[in-house]
Amino acid sequence: MKTLSEFVRKQDYLICVDSDGCAMDTMDIKHINCFGPCMIDEWGLGQWREKILDRWNDINLYSMTRGINRFLALAMTLEEVDRDYCKIEGIEEFSAWTKEADELSNASVGRQADETKNEIFKKALSWSVAVNQAINQLPEERKIPFEGVKDGLKAAHEKADVAIVSSANLEAVLEEWQKHGLMDSVDVCLTQNVGSKALCISKMLEHGFPKNHVLMVGDAPGDLGAADKNGVLYYPILVKREKESWERFVTEALPKFLEGTYEGEYQEQLKTMFKENLS
Repeated sequence: MKTLSEFVRKQDYLICVDSDGCAMDTMDIKHINCFGPCMIDEWGLGQWREKILDRWNDINLYSMTRGINRFLALAMTLEEVDRDYCKIEGIEEFSAWTKEADELSNASVGRQADETKNEIFKKALSWSVAVNQAINQLPEERKIPFEGVKDGLKAAHEKADVAIVSSANLEAVLEEWQKHGLMDSVDVCLTQNVGSKALCISKMLEHGFPKNHVLMVGDAPGDLGAADKNGVLYYPILVKREKESWERFVTEALPKFLEGTYEGEYQEQLKTMFKENLS
């Protein structure tokens, strides 16, 4: 597996795959056990713990913002906390930054903390570090790929270059994928340290892949949005139907993608199915 700067195109096709909630069955446990509780602790929101955690989970798991970058989700949640519960110092500046920044990562938040001296950026970095530590402490038996993922990636890699495109933490993604032998079918890993998923796909397109030869595999609206923004194809992993989705990928979607019959009616059917499933 190579970094973005080291990547060299080998195939005529590219398949980008999201991690949490798409390849790895880790999304629910990370948000319910790590992201939300660490936010409550960092900002001292225990007085309203249950209601705020419910909103965090709504935003990140059970609505059309499922799968967004952690700092965007943090800004959205803290905006509501500031409005409904208690004053969050610096939320306006932090929220504006999350909407404008090309990179939303620990490194970029740290740079903002140094440059602006605004306490909220320091707290956001502290929260994110605590989240990563909490994720690392999760039981290993809970951090596993969905059934069918390994076979799906292997089939994809036989005909296409494969890129991880995730808004998650780089170290966590690499650890989880390596542990379960998934990296054997991956050529490059692009995570939050590179930028948004849309930016990651655009960087891969610079290697000369025709847009109809690029497929984004994901489970969240942000994955679809990143694909649409770049004019590439999208394959959905349906929530609560992940095994079925990966089986369909191997037997139906991948062959159509490679033979050039994916775009058009078939693609639109899948997008409709995806939106109906999540709503």
